[in-house]
Amino acid sequence: MKRVDLKKLNKKGLGFWNGVTLLIILLFVVFLIYPLLTLFLSGFKETGTSVWSLDNYLRFFSRSYYTRALINSFKLTCSVTVIAILIGVPIAYFMSFYVIKGRVLLEILFIISMMSPNFIGAYSWILLLGRSGLITSFFRNHLHINLPSIYGFGGMLLVFSLKLYPFIYMYVSGALKKIDVALTEAAESMGCVAMKKITSVIMPLVTPTLVAASLLVFMNSMADFGTPALIGEGYPVMPTMIYSEFVGESGGSANFAAAMATIMVLITAILFLVQKWYVNTKSFTMSSIRPIQPKNLRGVRKIIIHAYVYLVAALSIIPQCTVIYTSFRKTRLQVFVDGYDLESYKTVFSTAVSSIVNSYIFCLIAIVIIIVLGMLIAYLSVRRKSWLTSTIDTVAMFPYIVPGSVLGITILLAFNSPPLMLSGTAMIMILSLVIRRMAYTLRSSSAILYQLSPSMEEAAISLGDSPAKAFVKVTAKMMMPGVVSGAILSWITLINELSSSVMLYTARTRTISVAIYNEVIRASYGTAAALATILTITTVLSLLIFFKLTGGRDVQI
Repeated sequence: MKRVDLKKLNKKGLGFWNGVTLLIILLFVVFLIYPLLTLFLSGFKETGTSVWSLDNYLRFFSRSYYTRALINSFKLTCSVTVIAILIGVPIAYFMSFYVIKGRVLLEILFIISMMSPNFIGAYSWILLLGRSGLITSFFRNHLHINLPSIYGFGGMLLVFSLKLYPFIYMYVSGALKKIDVALTEAAESMGCVAMKKITSVIMPLVTPTLVAASLLVFMNSMADFGTPALIGEGYPVMPTMIYSEFVGESGGSANFAAAMATIMVLITAILFLVQKWYVNTKSFTMSSIRPIQPKNLRGVRKIIIHAYVYLVAALSIIPQCTVIYTSFRKTRLQVFVDGYDLESYKTVFSTAVSSIVNSYIFCLIAIVIIIVLGMLIAYLSVRRKSWLTSTIDTVAMFPYIVPGSVLGITILLAFNSPPLMLSGTAMIMILSLVIRRMAYTLRSSSAILYQLSPSMEEAAISLGDSPAKAFVKVTAKMMMPGVVSGAILSWITLINELSSSVMLYTARTRTISVAIYNEVIRASYGTAAALATILTITTVLSLLIFFKLTGGRDVQI
């Protein structure tokens, strides 16, 4: 049999893949690095005169009105992260070590609550605990009890905690699956009681994973715009402050907003790098020859543990149930009244159908671009390893840690004048979606590529196929299962995107998420519920397709 010369094959593919590398670098320079540089430079320009100065940063750090927003953001996100850990870690432990009835359904509910947009949770709790909410009205009218307000710090803490604890649960559960039961048995043989076994053996093993999950919770709550915009009354945070400065009518300025956005980018980047350093230095691999086998519960402990898990799952799914229920209630002059009908849906399909169509069209175009770029970047980082391709892979992941509102401002500042005048167009909406939501597809493409041998592609090239043709005919086809699963997760986050879209939309390019936000602001809760139901059903169906294709319920990045 004739021996294949791999060096010749690599040289044969050099021209094609060099061209792909240069093209991706060019795209990144134009659509990512240039906008970020524009944001950074805009923060050093005075409003009106565009004179270079530090006035914007001096203004921010010298006025308590602005620094309070930064402090508030840290208070909120740190509190959310702690509560998410307190909720998520016990659930992960219970679901891993004990037989929990309805486990599959519970996991699906956890994931649905995690993948649904934050602002729907905020809107749902307004319907329940707002000034005229269902629960608030019942307690006030029938029990003469005034419940605490859902608005402000407490409300945001509730919404974020119930939305984001599944990140902790999913990641810690994955880490627990890798622990060999021999470790816990050895601890028990040395006299470790249950709590000491957890603190001295199990927690040190899962801590690197827990830190990574905690950072995801922290960044998601830090970056979210919809929740504080809807229920953050009297408690300003950075995303809403940036938005008001950028588009507000009370003396705001794009340059000052850019300075605030730059501060947020630096904070998230530093946290990301610290977390990455910690995980790289503390993480380790385990060979789980005997994974943990769930045990049956008995007695009072069984009741308490099941009650805890079921209660958390029920609270998590309340937003989705609430919007579906209220979408069928009658409304009169924007107020819910007794009875049920389909008027809210009729209103939606007569006045907001363009928003629904825009969402699907923009997201479909974005997902096609994401799949192509994700596969090419993954191939370069896995099969054509070099410092350059590693840099491309890192840069591609960077937008994942950039807050959505900041990314919206970044793109708008960069493409608001010739030669690339994109503001107000569908293209700028699609561009923001591609940049912000590529991470899932990129990571899943890289993961599947590590599992594929390059021999089949090399054989195709040795038989006369060009590198491009061999990639499309062989490697791309074998990558497709992993790519599709990541693409579905990207699709779910695309269809739910609000933070960047609210900065970029016009009347012609409004998406369903923006339409829901606008309807809630107008107190048009019936149409908002109908739109939110359409979005929720889309999310759930997409997740079910993901579960079917992957054969599991592992949603991680």
